Amino acid sequence: MENGTHTDKKNLLSVTQPIASQINVSSEIGTLRRLLIHSPDRGLGKVVPSKAQDWLFEDIVHLDMMRRDEYDYYVKLLLYFLDPDKVRGKVASIGPDSNRNFYKPDHEAYFKSDKVIDLQVLLADILVDTVIRTRMIAAICGIERKSFRTQQQLSQFEPVELAKVMISGSLPDLTMLFAPLPNFIFTRDIGIVINDHILLNKPAKLARTREALLAQYIFFNHPLFADYQDKILEIPDNEQAFLLPDTDINRDVTRSTLEGGDVMMIAKRHLIIGVSERTTLYAAQQVMRLVFGKNLVDTVTIIKIPKKRDYMHIDTVFTQVKRNVWVLLGTLARTGDEARQRDVIHFFAPKDVSEDMKIMQFIKGLEHKPVEIENLEDLLTDISKNDLGATEPVQFIYSGNNEFPFGAREQWTDSCNLLALKDGVVVGYDRNEKTTDAFRAAGFDVVGAAKLLDRFERGESSPETIENTFIMLPSAELSRARGGSHCMSMPLFRDEL
Repeated sequence: MENGTHTDKKNLLSVTQPIASQINVSSEIGTLRRLLIHSPDRGLGKVVPSKAQDWLFEDIVHLDMMRRDEYDYYVKLLLYFLDPDKVRGKVASIGPDSNRNFYKPDHEAYFKSDKVIDLQVLLADILVDTVIRTRMIAAICGIERKSFRTQQQLSQFEPVELAKVMISGSLPDLTMLFAPLPNFIFTRDIGIVINDHILLNKPAKLARTREALLAQYIFFNHPLFADYQDKILEIPDNEQAFLLPDTDINRDVTRSTLEGGDVMMIAKRHLIIGVSERTTLYAAQQVMRLVFGKNLVDTVTIIKIPKKRDYMHIDTVFTQVKRNVWVLLGTLARTGDEARQRDVIHFFAPKDVSEDMKIMQFIKGLEHKPVEIENLEDLLTDISKNDLGATEPVQFIYSGNNEFPFGAREQWTDSCNLLALKDGVVVGYDRNEKTTDAFRAAGFDVVGAAKLLDRFERGESSPETIENTFIMLPSAELSRARGGSHCMSMPLFRDEL
């Protein structure tokens, strides 16, 4: 931490000090050992219909239901797989009918894991430092255009409460001081670990500016990342961007915006970057230069997807399930091309540019000679076989079982946005029934989170022995936020494949 006058640290919620090997991600499916999350905070309960889309939410949510009946199951699953001693034997007592103190970072009964880490805990830790607290308050009040008296008011709060205010936007008496940060639960977007480096984001929307600033303070000041200060990557802006007319600043070729849902560390020497509604081509180019310059990877594949709210990031249209298995949206894959080509209208009608998708692969040292890849299945097949060494046939599971109109409907509720806890074991939403039918047809066990946790508690199964499983997370409220389990995670450490 920076030098300064420190407050009493006896109540510090800090995770244990790390060892150097504990931050490293070289695939999407290696056994997950450590990640960052953020549980739904009181700010989500302040989203109003008139501002929902400005704050990048599609709907208002029932906060207590989202917490008790849905997200808490996500936390219990993560703990059972990553830090089982914190939860084993307690599942019944920390269920929906409990007081939820187990899940509250500011409570003595909080689970305090150094494997499943809430950003709110890390923020509270660094706010113990007086210098950091003063600087952060000034920075946040500057962004939010608050008065000097507001800065003085905030400086009176203890670190734990101040962290809650900074994230939720509301004071302890629930008075709203700033806009909430409802998207902070999607920790994937604040950054991505590329081998042993950390790439921080540059959000596309004004509503996420405070998130990015909080993330910068955490990564550059928390002891958890002390050994990685020279391995934190930030992409530069166009140095002449401030001279450009507003109409040009918003163009992909000059604007530098990047969100973690568009970055996948897919194999040890292969990075995928999406160009989407939220990530620009300019930013993708800057990331490629950074990772090639630091010799982090040999291959960068850039996937340009339609700039549509339906898709938002590449991890909303495909994620990896297993070394040889992927889930994806059929209309943006080969099957979509084939369906369009069977229709006579395809031959005469103008091309729908909004559905255009392009894949270019760049090799370090040969950036001027990229290879165009025809479709998503070809790319993913090549990754499975040549990057990951899959010996079994490559399988594709399609959103909505590729049945009209369920492919699009279920992609909208994150059927393709899955978090792999280990090779072949993924967490997804229970509401995507056609997609789970497709998983069953592919030989996967499909089981609800509550039922699986009960099996674990009874000793009938365990995270170590479970294989080929789709774990269904309750999702009536979570799905309103337009982000799935992949979005709600920032892996810090996975076993190498």
